[in-house]
Amino acid sequence: MIAAASSRSRPIRVADGLHDVLVMTRRNLIHIAREPMQLSDVTIQPVLFTMLFVYVFGSGIPVPGGTYAAFAIAGLLLLNLTTSSMGTAVGLTSDLSTGIIDRFRTLPMWSPAVLIGRSLTDLLTAVLCTLIVAGAGLVVGWRPALGPGHALAGFGVALLFAYALSWLAGCVGLWARGVETAQSFGFLLLFPLSFISNALVPTRGMPDWLRTIADWNPVSAVTAACRVLWGNPNPSAASPAWSMQHPIWTAVAWSIAILAVCLPLASVLYRRRTTD
Repeated sequence: MIAAASSRSRPIRVADGLHDVLVMTRRNLIHIAREPMQLSDVTIQPVLFTMLFVYVFGSGIPVPGGTYAAFAIAGLLLLNLTTSSMGTAVGLTSDLSTGIIDRFRTLPMWSPAVLIGRSLTDLLTAVLCTLIVAGAGLVVGWRPALGPGHALAGFGVALLFAYALSWLAGCVGLWARGVETAQSFGFLLLFPLSFISNALVPTRGMPDWLRTIADWNPVSAVTAACRVLWGNPNPSAASPAWSMQHPIWTAVAWSIAILAVCLPLASVLYRRRTTD
């Protein structure tokens, strides 16, 4: 233990830090490969949600300026990215509970590599989720109307937000004392965030107070930004709220703000949870 502590006290070179991040990312990917059902929320769930909302609920929801499929794909993408981010919280809480992170601390490795490796793994799973949602959308008739450049920009805005959410979920996982607590907190935080928004229904029929909340919801901003960049129906553009009039700027601002708060907070929580 003394030797390990002295090794950790030595300065870590940039190359060594990057290597540690890659090792931790690879470790997380191997863990997923051994338990592939961990990916059900980014593989099976997006397909089921797309079919359910487009063919069942979509038949009763009129959308001005286009079909419900063209309207809903951006919202379904954000719904899946948001709800699946809780896997970060559960994974970190589980690692802390089983003692594997204590083992990592005995190694001469860069301490932040644990959190960064987790966030990069989550980004890769978010990319997989995005590809599956896009593929399912193409099957049901969704098309980006403004060309590949704008389409990629829309996906980039969504993935930036997903990466920011992974750090928010990481803070939840580092704060929670058990897997059940992390899951419960995620349900209470992320489900309202997902559904009190313009993701699946236009907000024009909501009560004024609820529509105000929905218009300033970061999920609404990212969803509206994707619809604008893809040239899809975007009824939220009729809202007078600044966030809906400038959804791309608002979406990027929300992502940067979440990262600015959660990156240092996760570092503080990690040190507290791993301090002897």
